[in-house]
Amino acid sequence: MTPDQRPSLPPVPAPYQLPFHYGALHNIGVDYLVDPEPAAELLAERHPGLAATEFDGRACVSLNYQLYFAQYPNGGGITQEVEVNIIAHPAAEAHRLPALDYHQYARGFDQTKLLGIARIHVLCDNPLAIDAGRRLYAEPKYPGWFEATMPSLNGPAEQQSWSIACKGARFTPDGTGIERDDRTLFSLHADLAGLAAEPVNNTPITGYGTDPEAGLLAGPMNVYHPYRYHGLDAASAARVRLDVTDPVGEVGRHLGQLVGAAPASGVWTYQSAPVAAHNRPYYLPGKA
Repeated sequence: MTPDQRPSLPPVPAPYQLPFHYGALHNIGVDYLVDPEPAAELLAERHPGLAATEFDGRACVSLNYQLYFAQYPNGGGITQEVEVNIIAHPAAEAHRLPALDYHQYARGFDQTKLLGIARIHVLCDNPLAIDAGRRLYAEPKYPGWFEATMPSLNGPAEQQSWSIACKGARFTPDGTGIERDDRTLFSLHADLAGLAAEPVNNTPITGYGTDPEAGLLAGPMNVYHPYRYHGLDAASAARVRLDVTDPVGEVGRHLGQLVGAAPASGVWTYQSAPVAAHNRPYYLPGKA
């Protein structure tokens, strides 16, 4: 390949600039080892340049919830989103992949970073983030909203469960806002209390998108602290539950086809450390 034949970098359209810096991130991902055939069929439709990665003959579907804060010159914003992903790699680069089982992959053993997330659905409650995801990373991103509970230093110490309900939404007529509706599309519950966890360095995470004109692109995301990885077995998998409450809609239909009744194989979490604490007040002696 000559220098003139090398691929160019995708443009960064205004008003965006890269990299995008997160001010804080709270994140849970749940992985399912599943029948590879439905995953391969959906990838052929959505991302024809990718192949589903198999771990001991099983494909991996990953649900990824994020709550994040970003600071801008004129203020700040809070965003929630859920990705439905298939772990995949560029079909033409299969010969470069190391031989890994799922738990090695989850621990970040793939140093090629070719094993990435092929986004099938991304539901998001922030119109600006939807636009940025579509234009910068070719994400299949559209409106949704969320009811979420998660562990918090501002909550009971014993509360170590995550519960995410993903609900339907649409753009407002002018496209600048989101109108919520009461339909719950699916929900994810994970009770992690008492489960062993280990720190893992599994980033940068390569996110794949397919631009209708330019084709396949890859965007890495660095997280500057280890994730906590919970490997699940037959007994602990019952701690995680996926409920598809709208099986007719596209995201519910795909979850049914891809995951079905498969048990969860692993959970990974990240919660940003606090940067300050406002402490308990005390009385001064005497009266004014």
